[in-house]
Amino acid sequence: MNKLLLSEINIYPIKSLGGIRLEKAQLEERGLQYDRRWMLVDEEGIFITQRKHFELAMLQVNIGDGKLTVSHKTTPGQCISFSLDENTGEELSVVIWNDTAIALEVNKTVSDWFSNFLKFKVRLVKMPLTEKRLVDRDYATNDEVVSFADGYPCLLIGQSSLDGLNEKLDDPIRMDRFRPNFVFTGGEPHIEDSFNDFYIGEVLFSAVKPCARCVLITINQQTGEKGQEPLRTLASYRTVGKKIMFGQNLLHQQLGIIRVGDEVKVVDWKN
Repeated sequence: MNKLLLSEINIYPIKSLGGIRLEKAQLEERGLQYDRRWMLVDEEGIFITQRKHFELAMLQVNIGDGKLTVSHKTTPGQCISFSLDENTGEELSVVIWNDTAIALEVNKTVSDWFSNFLKFKVRLVKMPLTEKRLVDRDYATNDEVVSFADGYPCLLIGQSSLDGLNEKLDDPIRMDRFRPNFVFTGGEPHIEDSFNDFYIGEVLFSAVKPCARCVLITINQQTGEKGQEPLRTLASYRTVGKKIMFGQNLLHQQLGIIRVGDEVKVVDWKN
């Protein structure tokens, strides 16, 4: 088998907004540095995503000079910036799926900017370092923690898996619909399904659960428009127990630097 090589690293600093491609990234306790450390919540503190608010796809995030900047993909003058460390100090209780966590509002001006964009009242919150949101105990091995990601610190997808899907679609789609942290080249489509323990470079990971996909993957990340694909086509060949699977959720067993070009080396395959 040809070598499996890491071809993309992506982070999504604000949950459900545009991602950032990196050449290298620091893997911290709760995932890649800055990945899903911020999140939008409604007045009840419940998380907000593209699943209902497709227009969030049009907001691009960038980090530089100690600041996070959010700008509209087609009207970049529509933008706002704030310090990576900025928060009001006021603790809020927020809800992500079945989890409740403590978060800090960034500031009122930033929340108002997002409220104006979405046309209803929201807050942008940040996860403090002291917050320990636990990974699902059915899959955790060592009380691992996670950011505001749906459930796991990192997500891995093989480029071959997307290529195989695109062969079945009339209009090919981009990998960004699936919001992976790591993409690798080499191997057969969905070879990642058979990973158990593996290294990316020097860092040991475990593939603990296939990723169940939802309506979000039907949203074009360049236009914010929703269609029926690729969910409809994936349902025809990637359904397991009424869920459509694409990619692998990961837990990492150590911290370190990950770089594009690192070898993905499987040390233990699933039976």
